[in-house]
Amino acid sequence: MFRILIVHGPNLNLLGEREPEVYGSTTLDDLNYEIARRAEKLNILVEFFQSNHEGALVDYLHANRKTADGLIINPGALTHYSYTLRDAIAAVQLPTMEVHLSDIHQREPFRRFSVTKEVCLGQFFGKGVMSYLEALDFLVAHLTGV
Repeated sequence: MFRILIVHGPNLNLLGEREPEVYGSTTLDDLNYEIARRAEKLNILVEFFQSNHEGALVDYLHANRKTADGLIINPGALTHYSYTLRDAIAAVQLPTMEVHLSDIHQREPFRRFSVTKEVCLGQFFGKGVMSYLEALDFLVAHLTGV
């Protein structure tokens, strides 16, 4: 059974409260529940982690690099400038999907560039919870060769 890490970056703990006009009313617990439901249907294990601290995200990836089969990460604002997180994603050598709830390409100019994108298999964005679910489906298909 595949074990997929679901990593949420800074400020995602405030989903449902923070800028609902951008991110909607879905909470982080709601999001994780929907991902877990999809994972159950796909017969895979998912493990959730959220931190507002760049170093904690890096430490989590390092600690789980040998026991996980893949990674889905929403780096939050770190997407746009964290070469530290980018290098950690590259270093752990896990098939990785970058996700965003909002359409980062239709937002402020600084949000349109991702330093993490080039070390990921793909980028899913702009569909709320579905961004995560589509990324999970894609990653499982990649891992199974389907």
